[in-house]
Amino acid sequence: MTEKKYKIIISDRARRMLGTHIRFIAQINKKTASAKKAEIMTAIRSLAHMPQRFPFFEGMFIMPNKYHKMFIEKCYLILYQIEDDTVYVEYILDCRKDYSWLID
Repeated sequence: MTEKKYKIIISDRARRMLGTHIRFIAQINKKTASAKKAEIMTAIRSLAHMPQRFPFFEGMFIMPNKYHKMFIEKCYLILYQIEDDTVYVEYILDCRKDYSWLID
């Protein structure tokens, strides 16, 4: 039996968020920034197989069962939705920052 493969779509907002994180790291160390970007993109690409393996994000003002959450190295949080055979990556958050605006 062949495992279902999902298409991955990264929103413009998520791409901008990733770019901001990587540019910040690059100011300190370009090699580290490149490695971190590769790590994050590899994790996102892994969602092509069994994206349901990660739990739903639960927040007081977030619609239940809307976003799945994937943590990367305890520093980054990827929020995504699954619709049919497509994974929509909506947010790439640096967990060291305050993202209370996300749930307000």
